[in-house]
Amino acid sequence: MDMRKRKAIVEAALESEYERQALGIMNTEQALKLEDSDGLVFSHPDKEAGVTDHFVDQDELRRLVRRPTSPLPVLQSRGRAARSS
Repeated sequence: MDMRKRKAIVEAALESEYERQALGIMNTEQALKLEDSDGLVFSHPDKEAGVTDHFVDQDELRRLVRRPTSPLPVLQSRGRAARSS
């Protein structure tokens, strides 16, 4: 797990059909340790906690935190080609 993502700050909230009630701010590591609950959502870890309206459930947060953060191979090969010219 990427250290940056594990320590990213997210807002936890309970979401119903009518509203989203803020619960608190925590890092993603703490958020993933919470017991899964219906309606429990978290602000996207790439967005600013407490400001964004982009929320994801705990499963999606887990996928976002564990995704690789290395550049795409296409970008790396282009960079090498450009340097050798």
